[in-house]
Amino acid sequence: MRVLVTGHNGYIGSVLVPLLQQAGHDAVGLDSRLFAACTFGAGGREIPSLTIDLRDVQARHLAGFDAIAHLAGLSNDPLGDLSPDVTYEINHRASVRLARLAKRVGVRRFVHSSSCSIYGAAGDDVLTEEASFNPVTPYGISKVRVEEDVSRLADRHFSPTFLRNATAYGVSPRLRGDLVVNNLVGYAVTTGEVFLKSDGTPWRPLVHIEDIARAFVAVLEAPQERVHNEAFNVGRTEENYRIREVAELVETVVPGARVRLADSAGPDLRNYRVDCSKIARVLPRFQPRWTVRRGIEELYAAYTGERTTLDDLTGPRYQRIKHVLALQAAGRLDAGLRWCAERVREPRMRQEVA
Repeated sequence: MRVLVTGHNGYIGSVLVPLLQQAGHDAVGLDSRLFAACTFGAGGREIPSLTIDLRDVQARHLAGFDAIAHLAGLSNDPLGDLSPDVTYEINHRASVRLARLAKRVGVRRFVHSSSCSIYGAAGDDVLTEEASFNPVTPYGISKVRVEEDVSRLADRHFSPTFLRNATAYGVSPRLRGDLVVNNLVGYAVTTGEVFLKSDGTPWRPLVHIEDIARAFVAVLEAPQERVHNEAFNVGRTEENYRIREVAELVETVVPGARVRLADSAGPDLRNYRVDCSKIARVLPRFQPRWTVRRGIEELYAAYTGERTTLDDLTGPRYQRIKHVLALQAAGRLDAGLRWCAERVREPRMRQEVA
């Protein structure tokens, strides 16, 4: 299968690409390279790719692909809050436009990276894919809108699937320090404190990025009728945790670490638990391999091995919002999150590190 991976240069994409290749698929990337400098460890691997903003994709760029694994977009709530209009422009409108263009040129499969954040402020109930949407941020709202609009495009020639990923964690060639497990382990390693910014009571479903990537591969390889226009919560039902529970796990793994609450710690509106039995039932080939504890152990080993500092963790290298603000302050990125002084030319396929 020839698969276009949008956002291949990002946190999940740089893990998905090798898994697609290992499974025998031809992976091609498409990315604006907004986070290409956010490298961790040895970095990724080279694949053919197009350097282009998602908003500028044309039908000719999509011709010849069997499937699209759509990851590109603004990746979290703080970045989405920076400019809600730009968030909707990229995450919603450009994603729907991509799906329409894909359908026009004959791309049959479209796997969209959605999010369990669409459930938003949901309380303590365990939610299936039939639960109501209650997003509380522009990021979550944008994911809802993509699902609603792209699902209407589905027919026997165009088959979308929506992967509602639990909150991701784990080591990646494009590390993110702004994800809760990654952040808690990073603080513990660099300061000796497992630093909680909320009161630790909210629920979160958690999933390792390798398991998210495995879900993409499983969907792409599944019979179309099993995944056609379906949504799946991605993770394992038993991997729902209160944030305080995660902090306590970090405390047990990182030697000498102790939990500390910020002086201003309070409740977080984002509070949800999810049921992941549907993906296990419909896609038995999808076998998650990670637990949060094992992921904490992986992160601890990686941070210590790379001698990660607090400045690395909390600065523009691994904090997506700070990275974007630093690029804007340097005059390299405009308010619409487009590269400044960018030469207008037809993107060409080239070898690029994922």
